[in-house]
Amino acid sequence: MEGIGCMCSLVPPLWHLHITIQEENFVSKEDYETVVKKLEKEEEEHSKTKTLLAKEAEKLQFALGEIEVLSKQLEREKQVFEKALSNVKSKALRESTKKDKLISKCNEIESHIMKQEDLLNDKENEIKELQQFITKQKQTLKTQVSDLKIQKQQESYIAQVLRKKQKKGLK
Repeated sequence: MEGIGCMCSLVPPLWHLHITIQEENFVSKEDYETVVKKLEKEEEEHSKTKTLLAKEAEKLQFALGEIEVLSKQLEREKQVFEKALSNVKSKALRESTKKDKLISKCNEIESHIMKQEDLLNDKENEIKELQQFITKQKQTLKTQVSDLKIQKQQESYIAQVLRKKQKKGLK
């Protein structure tokens, strides 16, 4: 019996082992609250970015729709113009005896052509501006997507760190 008594005095008491395990698993409340606040802030920023991305995508779709409408309108006007020009030329050839009227009509057509060319130039400039706008929007969206990827990596890293801390805490 005496040999057994001696061995018991070499083994640390169970309450001491229990306290040591609790200390290893402990994360301070302050550290925990800091991590939770960071996570909440990241989630809020992620939500804001998603909303902004949706708005920008909507703007882009609207701009693309406007370009399509303007392109179709420009094509219709071009066809109308070409048809009108053709009719005027054939009429001028048939009515060569009406020289004064023909000269007057030609002057009107030239004026109309200049107006149409000005209109076409204005439309082309507008299309160029819209294309520049789309290019800028694409770059903005690429930047936002890149930012979202970085944010996702950060969130993944935070989650990984938290898992490692939890695993360390369980060991």
